[in-house]
Amino acid sequence: MAFGVALFSSILIFLVFSSGVSALSLNYYAKTCPDIELIVTKAVKAAVSRDKTIPATLLRMHFHDCFIRGCDGSVLLNSKGNNKAEKDATPNLSLHGFFVIDNAKKAVEKACPGVVSCADILAIAARDAIVLSGGPSWYVPKGRKDGRISRASEVSTLPSPTFNLSQLQKSFSQRGLSLDDLVALSGGHTLGFAHCASFQNRIHNFSVTHDVDPNLHPTFASKLKGKCPLHNKVKTAGAPMDPSSATFDNTYYQLILQRKTLFSSDHSLLELPKTKELVYRFARSKHAFWQAFVKSITKMSNINGGQEIRKDCRVVN
Repeated sequence: MAFGVALFSSILIFLVFSSGVSALSLNYYAKTCPDIELIVTKAVKAAVSRDKTIPATLLRMHFHDCFIRGCDGSVLLNSKGNNKAEKDATPNLSLHGFFVIDNAKKAVEKACPGVVSCADILAIAARDAIVLSGGPSWYVPKGRKDGRISRASEVSTLPSPTFNLSQLQKSFSQRGLSLDDLVALSGGHTLGFAHCASFQNRIHNFSVTHDVDPNLHPTFASKLKGKCPLHNKVKTAGAPMDPSSATFDNTYYQLILQRKTLFSSDHSLLELPKTKELVYRFARSKHAFWQAFVKSITKMSNINGGQEIRKDCRVVN
């Protein structure tokens, strides 16, 4: 962990104070809740000790939160009345681990009532998820506010596993994120598990002329077909994102070059010379990937649009 902090702290200090988001700072809770990071980390560690899938879902939860209305904790809100919340939209149904944020929030409220936002807790938890998966650490800028609106209908704007590079670039640029950020943040796909539905289009009835996506390695495609038959009835069926899916490494980029990634959006990173060069760079160097990832996730985490400090992360005040 010390390696990550020492290496990236100067980058992050620059990012925080040049991002234009003046409300965020590294010492936001220095006086009001100085133990915030220790409290959240303890809750995340406890959960990960029981369930090794927690880091992947926390990272994905943070990403899905930030891409809808900014990093405002709106993905944590429950549906109420006629309003269907983000967490109940189809792309988010596979998210779990909301209890981790709940547990962290309860502990934080006990130590510092009414001070820390759920959005900040989620941002810290996502960082801890990476660290506990063997990845880099970094200082998380804080000061986000929680949002009051969560609509399942807005989740349709999330980037899809079936997107081509042009669609991905548009989605990221709408959030102020560059092609560099796109390639670096895609590295989060080194963690976790994907259900058949997210890559079914590549292994069955791909096109008029090909049953299987020709960009998929034939042996890998055959294995996926075995796990996900055409009329799959097993809801839990799928495949790990990569062979070391509990470890935050650069295997994902190596698999892109081997044509062994699950999503067509992963393979699309080879469509432009700029993104292709980054894939090669990150495949060669875990250090280069980590450095770029930390810079990009900090940039993404600075997108905020909340209004309050929620007492309960699942409901507005």
